[in-house]
Amino acid sequence: MNATRNRDLLVGLFVLAGLAAIAYLSLSLGGLSYNGPGGMKLHVDFDEIGGLTTRAPVVIAGVKVGQVSAIDLGTDYRARVTIDVDKKLELPVDTSASIVTSGVLGDRYVSLQLGGEDDILKDGDDLTFAESAVILERLIGQFIHNTNVEGEKK
Repeated sequence: MNATRNRDLLVGLFVLAGLAAIAYLSLSLGGLSYNGPGGMKLHVDFDEIGGLTTRAPVVIAGVKVGQVSAIDLGTDYRARVTIDVDKKLELPVDTSASIVTSGVLGDRYVSLQLGGEDDILKDGDDLTFAESAVILERLIGQFIHNTNVEGEKK
């Protein structure tokens, strides 16, 4: 009877470990992660975010340093993006943010380019230099429109 109880206990622990692993993988793949206590929140206003989503990565030189924590419509009817970056970073006040795409048709993320100023951004500051997303469909539409207009002029 004691051997049966030990075997049942081992099977139960194995099942719990399996469920914990599945829960961890589900949360990790879903983009939920815990990076310790909150980082430094910065705000950026974009004319066009082109499919940028919350939890999208924020990178510097290809290295992930944070993520998009919120996207709202600002008072000036521009997209106001809140990013949460590592609080250990010392970003110059003239740092710029761009929305770029990984690959040709990949996911969008925010790329930061460091400036050269000596003053450092603080929690809650705004990034004043922003480059909005390039929308491939608009570029194709403009190209087709310009081709048709030029063709009609000839």
